[in-house]
Amino acid sequence: MAAATALPATAGSFLLQPSGCRFTGAAPSPSPRPSAASRRDGGPGVACSCYPEPPPAVPAERRGGGVVGQSTSPERTVRIVAMVGEGSVSPIKDTPWEEVMRHTADRLKWVDEGFEMLVFSDNSIENDDLKKELSCCDMLVNVAVTSDESVRWLVRNSKDISNIICFQSSPSLVNKLGGTYVEYTGEQDMFGRLANIGKPSGLKESTEVLKTVNNAWERHNSDDIRFCVLVVVNAYIRPVDVLKNLRAKGLSTLSCMIKNCGPQILNCLFDPNCRKALQCLNSCSPTDQVCNYRCIASYESPHLEAFSLCVLQKHNCLDLNAEIPNKPSVTPLTMFRDQRLSHEVAEDLFVGWLDSMEWSWRVAAGQNPAYDQFPCQYQLFYRGKARGSFWYEPVFQVKTLEGKLVWRRRRYRVRRASSPGTFYFSVLDNGVISKEFWTIVDVPDDFSWGLFHYHGTAQAAGLAYTGAVLVSPDGSYPDVENERLASALEKCGIKKWELYMVDNCSCAGAPLGTPEGSTLHYQVAPGKEIGILQKR
Repeated sequence: MAAATALPATAGSFLLQPSGCRFTGAAPSPSPRPSAASRRDGGPGVACSCYPEPPPAVPAERRGGGVVGQSTSPERTVRIVAMVGEGSVSPIKDTPWEEVMRHTADRLKWVDEGFEMLVFSDNSIENDDLKKELSCCDMLVNVAVTSDESVRWLVRNSKDISNIICFQSSPSLVNKLGGTYVEYTGEQDMFGRLANIGKPSGLKESTEVLKTVNNAWERHNSDDIRFCVLVVVNAYIRPVDVLKNLRAKGLSTLSCMIKNCGPQILNCLFDPNCRKALQCLNSCSPTDQVCNYRCIASYESPHLEAFSLCVLQKHNCLDLNAEIPNKPSVTPLTMFRDQRLSHEVAEDLFVGWLDSMEWSWRVAAGQNPAYDQFPCQYQLFYRGKARGSFWYEPVFQVKTLEGKLVWRRRRYRVRRASSPGTFYFSVLDNGVISKEFWTIVDVPDDFSWGLFHYHGTAQAAGLAYTGAVLVSPDGSYPDVENERLASALEKCGIKKWELYMVDNCSCAGAPLGTPEGSTLHYQVAPGKEIGILQKR
């Protein structure tokens, strides 16, 4: 499935914990230019997904290294150095940490071209370039640095850096935010307690920043690793535009909800499923979109839909806004079976195997960590009764928080975009309208697999996201050595290790089928050459 709407946890917090409002932010809109690290080593960036929320912003007077009164121009370059333990391996499919961090450097450029992150392994500690970068950087990120020699060298050469965060590294490497040090106190707490060294006024803000970074890092995916860096930049160096979309607006939000949506609020609070959804959302970390959407999928109900439709979509009580990201710019397939791709043939590629099978495609893997990991994902594409109408219905399975397996189904309206192979999708999901831009990246002539990329936004929920789905007739992953598939993933800026494999093992009883009167292929179909297959 594509990304779907997650109801903001803030809405539930206002009702269940009025004194503990949460803040959230929209996904970043990437920018195309590669980082200095990637210019040296090659390799594109990667699609971004539905982005989580920032913690409360640190006061402006504490930014720029914690110097009161120091202003930081939002246009200036933010210089970041990442130090990675030589030969260290990440928990992301055992990918080397150095590769993960270089990829993160690329993806930071998509958020803001002014973010420069250079990645070094700790066997280069005597490198003159490294010393030069450390002398002028705004932030140091230590990842899996444990060598005694490297640790001693970093301690000596990072004293003047105001912002340092350390992951899976020696306890001797101390975290620092805005000039305030952070101590490790044990493995169960990644950052431990704040050691209050000269800046007592920043204790609360720094604690929130560390909690947010800790939660994001522990999810071990490329989106959240980048988010960790963005949170620190936003709080202590300069504002990050994509993290400004704070959801909680204080009493004005509560007033809007009560004034315009009183009946919907009461109905939700008295409905067991709707209330469970709000309680579940309130228990999630605000940055954990996987948790947030699982709450919605577990407890969705008509009352929850009415609540979010009123509070978010109709009255925008949280005063949110988000646009469809325009980066990365992914080019669509242009030729199919030696013919120039047309709008009709592009639609046929979506329709895929529907006719010879009960579905168009089954999802083998997806890139978005919040939505593409649900088991048993089926895609149904078909032409509607009305002339020119086209529809997409994803069917997927959810394991609820109570341990039940349930099926969910959505219905998207699909319109052609200007270029064949590109489309606009829209859906009302749990009371919020999502709009998406899809690209058919590639489909071989034999329909053996397909790669579809999407950008999307749930504007009223303040969410923007990007992702991709790899599909096949039976949900199995295509040949891993397939050069054409590797090229298609590269066009999207996606690494194989970023993909989430979909569990397609126990999928009996899926609610498939298309509406009566719908039609399927027009010119091409699996096993059939180009030609008119039906009259319009």
